[in-house]
Amino acid sequence: MTTEVVKESELFIGGTFQPSSGDATFDTVDPATEQTLATLPEASSVDLDRAVAAAVAAQREWRALPWQRRARTLQAMADALEAHAEELARLDVSDSGNPIVAMRNDVTGGLAELRFYAGLASEVKGTTQPASPDAVTFTERTPYGVVGRLVPYNHPFKAAVGKIAAPLIAGNAVILKPSEHAPLSALEMARLIQPILPVGLLSVLTGQGSGVGADLVGHPLVPRIAFTGSVPTGRAVLRAAAEHIKHVTVELGGKNPFVLFPDADVRRAAQAAVKGMNLARSSGQSCQSTSRIYVHADVKDAFIDALLEVVSGLRIGDPHDGATDLGPLSFRAHYDRVLDYIARGSSEGATLLCGGGRPAEFDRGFYVAPTIFSDVTDDMTVAREEIFGPIMSVLSWTDPEDVIARANNTQYGLTANVWSANASQALRAARAIDAGYVFVNSQGKRPLGAPFGGWKASGLGKGSTIEELVSYTREKSITIEIGE
Repeated sequence: MTTEVVKESELFIGGTFQPSSGDATFDTVDPATEQTLATLPEASSVDLDRAVAAAVAAQREWRALPWQRRARTLQAMADALEAHAEELARLDVSDSGNPIVAMRNDVTGGLAELRFYAGLASEVKGTTQPASPDAVTFTERTPYGVVGRLVPYNHPFKAAVGKIAAPLIAGNAVILKPSEHAPLSALEMARLIQPILPVGLLSVLTGQGSGVGADLVGHPLVPRIAFTGSVPTGRAVLRAAAEHIKHVTVELGGKNPFVLFPDADVRRAAQAAVKGMNLARSSGQSCQSTSRIYVHADVKDAFIDALLEVVSGLRIGDPHDGATDLGPLSFRAHYDRVLDYIARGSSEGATLLCGGGRPAEFDRGFYVAPTIFSDVTDDMTVAREEIFGPIMSVLSWTDPEDVIARANNTQYGLTANVWSANASQALRAARAIDAGYVFVNSQGKRPLGAPFGGWKASGLGKGSTIEELVSYTREKSITIEIGE
């Protein structure tokens, strides 16, 4: 297990890499080896002002281009990045700890999203309205100008490239703030597309969320903000953006229920629950993870046996090894946080069935074995709070109406899973669950273009769809009197 050496980097501002105006730096660490990968600059408010000025200038020309030109530019970006797909995937493995197979899929998925939005370039349309014989009224969609995009650490490249696609194709400039815990692939992305994008249209600023991230959200010349991350940070983003009445979309956390009816295929459901947890993709560091598993009492024991068998077949190891299913968690503070949740689960009376900490064969790295608790009740911390790690809680139920009420008794409403052989029963449950996306008898794989976004505290707005593209524009109504 070796750490790839990455040279010290600079900020990407105005189409070039350049040093920060300040002296503050931070380290990004390989979570498998705990060795430093790179020392990066903390972008200052002066750096942000420079990025915004470059974005404002570049956006004027970018929005004036025909949509076909913008679409060709995004397609060229995808081609350039695809030529370095393995390099980008390996960079994410070193920086985030996610396994190489998953990161290869992330690169593929991110590029597919970039091409998807390039294909929607002509769909930023207005409408015409009924009017009098001597007037015509119509609407136009115009870009906001400069968009601030803050992305998380669990899928670094996929988030970076996928989340800049819609604002760019809509005619905006973008200032991207990657997570301080996995920023390297965003910087490499900027390096690879530097010859393709107009100068200043994209800037990548590294640093802490509480530093340049907060400054970006509060900047008066950045009217559109999009954030993906935790609920507490999402609330802070909304409060800061309210000062300037900004348009904000937030994709936040989840505590997603998996409801298993007694007529379902128990083994298939167990396999789906493990896949839905994203254990073998990001060690459970996923807002979509199926962390609350409600199992009918009649099949609880059989389901737990199947679940333990599936989990026991997962291989934990070097994330650069193609045979590895689970790598480490992304950074130390989060590793300590997940271990604390495990301790709280046991202390509050849940039964620990497997896992519970770092596997004995590892003496370093932020590894946590897949952990399953049974005998969990709804009031326990492991059943209420988003852990963002490889912890699954099994809860029992007997009454169909009661289990739906329990599934809905949370501040979150991102996704849900329903498993039943009865199509009517499954559809009724899916409709009754308060979530933005419900999977029925499936493992949580979303087709490209399906709207994704949460209810309640899980978010505002939809992603991966034309609705997201339109959200990066403002609607203007125009009435023209024809006259004689």
